[in-house]
Amino acid sequence: MQISGGVVLSGGVNLAPGSGGSSGGGFQGSNFGYGSGGYGSSLSNTIDKFSFTSDGNATDVGDLSVTRRIAAGQSSSDNGYTSGGTIPPYVNTIDKFPFASDSNASDVGDLTQARGSIAGQSSSNSGYSSGGYADPVGDVNTIDKFPFASDANASDAGDLSLARRECAGQSSSENGYTSGGSSSNTIDKFPFASDGNATDVGDLTVARGYLSGQSSTSSGYTSGGSGYTNVIDKFPFASDGNATDVGDLTEGRNAAAGQSSTASGYTSGGYNGSQQNVIDKFPFASDGNATDVGDLTEGRSGIIGQQY
Repeated sequence: MQISGGVVLSGGVNLAPGSGGSSGGGFQGSNFGYGSGGYGSSLSNTIDKFSFTSDGNATDVGDLSVTRRIAAGQSSSDNGYTSGGTIPPYVNTIDKFPFASDSNASDVGDLTQARGSIAGQSSSNSGYSSGGYADPVGDVNTIDKFPFASDANASDAGDLSLARRECAGQSSSENGYTSGGSSSNTIDKFPFASDGNATDVGDLTVARGYLSGQSSTSSGYTSGGSGYTNVIDKFPFASDGNATDVGDLTEGRNAAAGQSSTASGYTSGGYNGSQQNVIDKFPFASDGNATDVGDLTEGRSGIIGQQY
């Protein structure tokens, strides 16, 4: 994995919460966080799992169908999904792994185009993969959608307000959000109820890529990012508006995974001159800094997040 000035040259990471079988709706988990793929000592297919109910280290519970990094993550109430990414080359594979038992992922469909550095979002019915980088096209604005109810390929459901990669994804009960990326501070919003284009609804506090995304029931969060920043931003779901800086990670880093429980946001792994294994946790109930609550099985970046 080539790193220059804290930037992953062939793409960044974008991670988003998914529907995790919780009372919080279709974007949080109450049991476990997952980190899939990424780059550590080598390109990884590992699926790590760590507990939301008690702080602790992650365990290796399965493998993706192909090794890859900088993909998008989605979650239904029953399964985790890893879509796209790069080996290299870029791939269009949609993998699915079950939450009910620890096991390997299976290839269940394809994105509309092979690409990496994608943001992931999840409604109660569908997974979304937005933006990214496709070779030789470059940055794309595509919003792909694939169903949770049956294994199938994705369809093009709309466009972002601008083409970009290295974004983070967030999800409310009604909308998907794509924030930052490609030196952008843009926060885009698109509806889950019907297919359509995204609109620009606000700005992050700092333009950056390679950031991770988390979601509470009322707010979207972005943590870390290019320049090895430690910033945790928060923006409201109830009204369109800019983000505010509400805390810091334990260490600045980029290309980490984001996961969301009903109570807390998590930022796991990443890169800041070396591959990181730290799992950070920050509260949703009040603004505050993150604390180190455990380790991944291996330090790696370009990792993808899911939750159950």
